[in-house]
Amino acid sequence: MADGLAALTLTPVVPGEKVKLGAKAASVAGPVDKLALEAATDGLLTRLSELQQAFHADGRQALLLVLQGRDASGKDGVIKTVYGAFNPTGVQVAAFGPPTSLEQRHDFLWRVHQVVPPRGMVGVFNRSHYEDVLAVRVRGLAPESVWRPRYAHINDFERMLTDSGVIIRKCMLHVSRDEQHGRLKARLEDATKNWKFRLEDLEDRARWDAYTDAYREMLEQCSTPWAPWFVVPANDKAVRNYLIARLLVDTLEEAAPAFPLMDDAVRAAAKGFA
Repeated sequence: MADGLAALTLTPVVPGEKVKLGAKAASVAGPVDKLALEAATDGLLTRLSELQQAFHADGRQALLLVLQGRDASGKDGVIKTVYGAFNPTGVQVAAFGPPTSLEQRHDFLWRVHQVVPPRGMVGVFNRSHYEDVLAVRVRGLAPESVWRPRYAHINDFERMLTDSGVIIRKCMLHVSRDEQHGRLKARLEDATKNWKFRLEDLEDRARWDAYTDAYREMLEQCSTPWAPWFVVPANDKAVRNYLIARLLVDTLEEAAPAFPLMDDAVRAAAKGFA
């Protein structure tokens, strides 16, 4: 790219490799041309719209984007901006809060499997099954003997999904402690957003280091060739959106969706239609 954005891309976490989750990793290195970034993002969103049409008609595969991140890291913003490029009939969004009493009576993946997108659909998880090795771990909701085996359970589950035609991409939206503070403060000061502020936001912020350890191990244990993790520097919202849009374009282009040919019987019946 002549605009200098060629180097602005995401690389998957190498399985087992130590991941940097400090403040520096929450921003990209060097200045970014905002006008070029905006134009490039618009182009990617247009391309996403085109690819989704073929992907939905093709119907041979599904695409699942998993979004994880601390409070105010931008999960809703990604869905609004990036997924806004898609035709809603081909998109499925699932958000995961605390499990219900019924969900608690099943295995931890039961509620997740029910909302995996079917073939032809592009799905997104706003939080996900990874809460069961993040919040459950940090908040002490289950002993280590329960949550630690879940890394292997998740890897096996995601392998089964990919073997069944689901393409999985997982993004951890990484913000610095200072950036999160600014965003949470802005929520308090904005009457249209302070409904999002929860007591749990403050409690989880007080557990910053514990969450960092949990995120790091999650990335190291569960980034696999079939379902890779990507750490997205998310301090800059425009950069965040560009990077995820580019990842999805690259993923869908690699999937090479194609519009199906008309059925021969339909073509014969429609011959001479005017």
